[in-house]
Amino acid sequence: MDIDPVFVAERIETFIRESVDEFQRDGVVIGMSGGIDSAVVGTLLTRALGPDRVLALLLPERDSSPRSKTDALREIDRLGLAWREIDLTPMLAAAGIYDLLPLKMLGTRRIKESVVRWELHRRTKAMGETPFRRALLGTRGLGKEQRIVDAGHAYARIKHRARMLELYYVGDLENRLVVGTTNRSEAMTGFVVKWGDNVADIEPLVPLYKTQVRQLAAYLGVPDELIRKPPTPDLMPGIDDEDALGIDYETLDIVLERLGLGWDAARMVQECGVSTSQVDHVREMVRRSRHLRELPPHPDLETGRPG
Repeated sequence: MDIDPVFVAERIETFIRESVDEFQRDGVVIGMSGGIDSAVVGTLLTRALGPDRVLALLLPERDSSPRSKTDALREIDRLGLAWREIDLTPMLAAAGIYDLLPLKMLGTRRIKESVVRWELHRRTKAMGETPFRRALLGTRGLGKEQRIVDAGHAYARIKHRARMLELYYVGDLENRLVVGTTNRSEAMTGFVVKWGDNVADIEPLVPLYKTQVRQLAAYLGVPDELIRKPPTPDLMPGIDDEDALGIDYETLDIVLERLGLGWDAARMVQECGVSTSQVDHVREMVRRSRHLRELPPHPDLETGRPG
């Protein structure tokens, strides 16, 4: 899993410059979330193009963590970027999103975080798998849990899609390339939202697993506090990436890499110290999320089957 960060940074920066020229854009736009992935991509964009060609957008809404904005602004200041803030709350409220779940009735953010985390663990136990993994495909047949699981995913996913709309609006208006921040761990497990954060003009980090992004971040001078910060999509109080995925990134990346090399579960258990259940869990996420990595299916008019 070790990378040569000098080589990787140079390759990605070349890719960025070539992409901007190929798409004939005047610059780039990126959503700065206050997390490690956007910090790394923002740094690479700045090194590749200069800060004057990079625009950072802050896209908060009612449930966003105050720390996300603080951390994003710290990175923006470190890189010397121009930035704008667009509050998504009015758009989401007009769509009725905040009425789907009773979070607004729970008072302080700390209470919301505790309740949401408790609900996640309770439903995971009741269903025998995380709500995230269950909903990578449809929830048909889920029974009494179906309505609340569907509502939770609708509540979260539209926020990613609202972010995408704003990024592309600014990108189109100012002839900027929309740059994504998805890494390989997220892409392979489906930890993205279709037509949300899996949409961008370029994705510089998709070749890198999360643990490799952390190595690159250290080389690029991203603050250690941000590297160690628990990653979160910041869509709902109390849920971070590893809670939703049901596995820590270090273990996840070990399994993903070995699956790519064709290892079976028995070999991973013996040589990597992971469990059979962890291998099965990751393999199932990869299987169910395949549709997120492919273009929408279309019918083959000769056979009538999906093509």
